[in-house]
Amino acid sequence: MNGPTTAIRIDGERLWSTLMTMAAIGGTSRGGCNRQALTDEDKAGRDLFTSWARALGCGVTVDEVGNIFASRAGTEASAAPVLMGSHLDTQATGGRFDGVYGVLAGLEVLRTLSEHRIVTRRSIEVASWTNEEGCRFAPAMLGSGVVAGAYELDYAYERQDKSGRTFREELERIGYRGTAPARPRAFHAMFEVHIEQGPILEKTATTIGVVTGIQGACWLDVTLEGEACHAGPTPMEMRRDPWRAACPIIEGAFALAADNAPWGRATIGDLKVAPGSRNTVPERLVVSVDLRHPDKQVLDSIIASFRELVAATAARHHIRSSVEQVWHMPATTFDPRLVDLIDAAAGGLGLTRRRMVSGAGHDSLHTAQFAPTAMIFVPCAGGLSHNEAEEASPADLIAGANVLLQAVVAAANG
Repeated sequence: MNGPTTAIRIDGERLWSTLMTMAAIGGTSRGGCNRQALTDEDKAGRDLFTSWARALGCGVTVDEVGNIFASRAGTEASAAPVLMGSHLDTQATGGRFDGVYGVLAGLEVLRTLSEHRIVTRRSIEVASWTNEEGCRFAPAMLGSGVVAGAYELDYAYERQDKSGRTFREELERIGYRGTAPARPRAFHAMFEVHIEQGPILEKTATTIGVVTGIQGACWLDVTLEGEACHAGPTPMEMRRDPWRAACPIIEGAFALAADNAPWGRATIGDLKVAPGSRNTVPERLVVSVDLRHPDKQVLDSIIASFRELVAATAARHHIRSSVEQVWHMPATTFDPRLVDLIDAAAGGLGLTRRRMVSGAGHDSLHTAQFAPTAMIFVPCAGGLSHNEAEEASPADLIAGANVLLQAVVAAANG
């Protein structure tokens, strides 16, 4: 069947059933999921997804880093395909929807097209990217990162979990070290549908987030070195206490975020104190700082200002300082054509929608480096994610999948 598909909808009950069937693999007693990358549970989830895809007549390809691609053929084999997808791995105490929704909503799109005998000009593929979460093998988004060229294949293979098992060993053990090259291919479009993992959609009673990009992030370790001394006999004015510099530096980080509202972010997530004795002025503090903003120039300015703040504040208190960049996630702008397509699809379905930036990283950050990319968000309860209590309503999940269906078909026939 050719022609418009605007009257066609996905099967909501089937989507929910598929999600709950997958959620049972690695299901926890508190209603969440523990399906970490390259575990037996991850293998079982992969096996189930590929069996569902093959039952639809899809071709299934696994690349050398374990990414899975299920493909439904279009009428023009030479036309660049349209890609959907996300990830099946979870945090150790993860939820039922983070990532997996994007994979299984993509599968539901293919099921709906087959059920209604819809023919598309371009092939349509669903990807399940390996090790997006990064909780077992760091860094996160490793599978898509290798394809995008952010990481070398050997670097991925050498990653180790806490028990010393390597990524390559575990990939081979579960039978998902494929033979297809883990490198970019030509795609006409890439769509990822995901729960928001934040509170904005729920708080504004909005069903669809039309995601325009992913905010950039920079992780810094600030080391402040003073002199250890006894808490009692040493007068305050004679101390070289790194806390005297740390407190205004932390406040300054928060001020920089506030000065760049509403998208500026500053988080102090970890602190190491040495020697760590109650009655000793510390010799050293290491403060972890996470700075974020969706605009690269603004983020660069925030980082530069923060570095200046550290240097000036530490010098004022006679404290030695250093700032080490631990990790950097570039600010990413999604393809305007696809963003408009998602917006139009949501509008055509009569759904409330708003344009927004993703505060978290996703595989789409990497796919945007080699393919036109955009994302669709749906609300999650309380904005809670990376938690067993993560929840999303069937109605919102269905709405997001229907937007995905309309956007993908429009792109696949374009």
